[in-house]
Parts: sequence; C-alpha cells; structure tokens
Amino acid sequence: MNIFIQLRSKSKMASRRALAAPLLISLFALTGCATNKTLMTEAPRVAEVSEVNLRLRNIPAPKHRIPVAVYDFRDETGQYREAQNYQQLSRAVTQGGVSILIKALQDAGNRRWFTVMERNKLANLLKERQIITEMRRLYRGEEKINAKALPPLKHAAIIIEGGIIGYNHNVQTGGIGASYLGITGDSDYSKDEITVSLRAISTKTGEVLTTVTARKTVVSVGLQASVFRYVKLDELLQAEGGFTNNEPSQIALESAVEKAVEALIVEGVELDIWQFKDPQYGSSYVQTLQSEQYKETDSAEPVPMAEPETKNATTISATVPKLVVSRAVRPQPEVRQTTRRLPPPYSSNEDPLG
Repeated sequence: MNIFIQLRSKSKMASRRALAAPLLISLFALTGCATNKTLMTEAPRVAEVSEVNLRLRNIPAPKHRIPVAVYDFRDETGQYREAQNYQQLSRAVTQGGVSILIKALQDAGNRRWFTVMERNKLANLLKERQIITEMRRLYRGEEKINAKALPPLKHAAIIIEGGIIGYNHNVQTGGIGASYLGITGDSDYSKDEITVSLRAISTKTGEVLTTVTARKTVVSVGLQASVFRYVKLDELLQAEGGFTNNEPSQIALESAVEKAVEALIVEGVELDIWQFKDPQYGSSYVQTLQSEQYKETDSAEPVPMAEPETKNATTISATVPKLVVSRAVRPQPEVRQTTRRLPPPYSSNEDPLG
C-alpha cells in the first residue's frame, strides 16, 4: 500500500516551510525506527482451516484405513515467476508439493482414510535403522536384530503419484477506471491457473487404478486512486493511494491438492477400489461431487466407468518376523573325577588267601 501527498504553493513560502519542518522530522523518526524494528509486522500463526480443507476433513469414513506411500510430487511445469523488465530465477510454484500432498492425505476424513508411509526421505529412514542395527551388534552382540526392538517397515498397498502439471499466467485480465476534474480512480485484476494431477497405483500389480485432475485460479487485484487539482489559485493538491492483494500461489496449490485428494477418494468409490463405511451416506456424497464435476457439460448423468482389473488393491500382507525358537538344553550333571588306590599286586611267594 502506498500513499503520497504533496501540497504546493507559489506565494506563501512561510507556510511551505512550516509544513516541511514537521514532515522532515517525521521522516527522520521513521528512518531511525526502521533501523531497529520493522514498521509493520505480524505474529506467527498456525495455518487456518480453509473451506476446501474442512470439506476434506468431513468426508465420510471408509471401511478400513488404506496404507499409501508418497515418493514425490514434483513441479513439472518448468514455469518461472513472471517479471516485466528482468528474468526471474524463482519458480512460479513451490517446490515442496510432496509435503502438501502428505498433509492432505492425512487430513482426509480426519486421518481415517489413509496411513501414509514415509518414502520421500527413505534414505534417511534406512540410514537411521542401520545405525540402530550396528549399535546393537557392537554393544549387545546381536548378529540378528531383535524384531521387538526394530520391527519390519510397513508396506503400502497403494502408491500415490502425480505432480503440478500446469501453471498459466494471465489467463484472464481486466480493469476499470474513471477520472473527473483531477480525481482519478481505477482497478485491475489478473487470474493465473494452477493444475495438479494425482493417480493411485496398485503395489501388487502396478496397475494405475484411477487418475484425477484439479485446477485452482490464483487471483491478483489492485486498486489505485489519485487527486491532482488546485484547491486555490496558487495552491496545488496532489495525493495518491493504492492497494494490491495477491493470492499466494502456495495456498492455491494447497487447495488444488486437497480437492484432488477428495476427487481421488470419490472416484475410487465409483470404481469399487475402496468403499465408505456408510454406503447410503457415501452415495449421496458421490452424487454431490459428480454434479460439481459435470456441471459444465450437457450430460445429465455420467457414463459408468469400467472397474480396474486389480481386485482387493487396498490390502497387502505384512512382513512378520521369523521367530527363532531355541531348544531348551537339559543341564548335565557335573562329572567328578576320583582317584582310587588299588592294592599292590601279589608276589609269587605270597598266599592270596593270606
């Protein structure tokens, strides 16, 4: 936000000096404050729950939680932030999309839908497990790690893949303005569009079970006003003000990913990949989302989709550690060695009957 006010007078030099003195003092005071403390600051806060996120949290519960893994969620657009007079090296969208996707999967149904496995930083996880194994070998003499101390990693039945596949600048721009007797006001706006894609892959067969796409607009709005007119014959009033509101692309990406996760759940229900715990309530929820998805088309009802070939894709056998049963060895009695002295042998002239 910027404000500029200037008062000009051609004859009254004293009034100009009287007005300039307090302005200079205020300017120096603001400069001194700026060196030690930020003029405008806000306290940190926890991210608020948006309408899209709240709807994802309130989605009906499933029959059972589904173990899923997320390896990556990359920016596949190659877009850089737009600039007018120079080249920007910053990307148009955040590079932390995998963290946003993991959070959205956990928020689905308030953590009732998915059990998310750590796979994005798998090397760090395996390294830490190696440290535990090595320490127990060195200090406890364990050649085979105890399963109670370090159980096997859980398996994911479904792999969630995808990425940010589109970011279009200025898909829609516009504005309006007016001026009358030196008083001017105008406003302008622009819209960008971000597109994300998600797909669910079966770990058993590698089949792509379902794929969804979600889009979100990024809106920027600017307002400006100015005054330029003579208030008296020798006094000129000039004032300017403006305000700009740019929607953060990161928040727009969060909303797009959350909407994609919701659509992925609903389409999985349609394809019988997973099911709601309450089929009746889940059916009405699916119809509501379908009406939103097909509202731009002339089709009254969507054509039913063919189910994937993989059956029971949400279940997978866990690795159970093999228990080594050692046979109990009965303790042997201690053998004591005793020395018995024998009598000397008889001589030839001795009578053995004595």
